[in-house]
Formats: sequence, structure tokens, C-alpha cells
Amino acid sequence: MNTVEQFECVIAVCRDLFEQKLKDYGASWRIMRPESITDQIFIKAKRIRSLELKGFSKVNEGIKSEFIAIVNYGVIGLIQLNLHFSDAIDMQESEALALYDQYISETKELMYNKNHDYDEAWRSMRISSYTDMILTKIYRTKQIEEKGGKTLVSEGIGANYMDMINYALFALIKLQYEA
Repeated sequence: MNTVEQFECVIAVCRDLFEQKLKDYGASWRIMRPESITDQIFIKAKRIRSLELKGFSKVNEGIKSEFIAIVNYGVIGLIQLNLHFSDAIDMQESEALALYDQYISETKELMYNKNHDYDEAWRSMRISSYTDMILTKIYRTKQIEEKGGKTLVSEGIGANYMDMINYALFALIKLQYEA
């Protein structure tokens, strides 16, 4: 499989779980402010790092499910940044899926462009480096959030969410195809 096919496969896994959770919970995440989504991604990344360092899990879930969650929360973050949070579940499943597809497509295109420029350097990285990069992006995002979203020269919150999504997708590809 080539890079595009691998990305499409791992994205399909993430989207499928997103869709299943929509059926269970609806778009309950609509009430979340972007800062809460950032914190949720932080929890997932910290658990991955903890499992990487400890080498085992006491809960019967590995790091793959956490990387999937980072992808899906990252997409939710992009949606919330653009629509803003709501005090109610104000979105139907079909609208949520259409927005998911829109934002994952934009994120994927960014990755394809960067992948061209960086010549697939991500394939030589360790999964633990993706975890560290995601954590770095989270801390950057938290700093930007503390400043009301204002930056002097840096990319904004949305760009950081996209990078987190792409690092998580890299990890999922490596876990799926190179493990």
C-alpha cells in the first residue's frame, strides 16, 4: 500500500468509530468549549506516553485507541473552533459526519502537501516521537488559548489541531502496517 491508501484506511477506522459514537451519544460534544477539547486530547496523549514509558497497561486498552481518539477529538476541535460551542446538542448525525469529512479532508490535504515537502520523513520517526510532538502541540495550543487565540507569528489553534491529527494518523499507520 502507498501512503495515500494507508491514510485512507486509518482515517476510515477513525471515522467509523466517530459515526458509531454519534449513534450512541449524538453530537453531545457540541457543548464542549475548544479548551476542553484540548484538555481531552492532552489526557489521551499523556496516557499514550505513560503506556510507552511503563510498557504495559492495567486497563485493557492500548495506545491505538488513544491515537484514534486524538484524531476524532482533533476533528471535533476544528468543528467547534468554526461553529463555536452550543448549550445544547444542536446537530444531526448527518451534519456532524459531513463536517467530519470536510475537516478531515482539509487536514489530509495539509499532510499530503507537507509530506511532499518533507519526503515522508515521518516514516523514519518513532511512535514515541509522534506522542512527544502531539504533547508539544497541545502545550502550544494551551498557550494560545490562554492568550485568547492571539499569536504574533505562530499558526493558530486550528493548525495545531491539524498537526495533532496528522501525527496521530502517522502513528496509526505505523501501528497498523509496520508493527
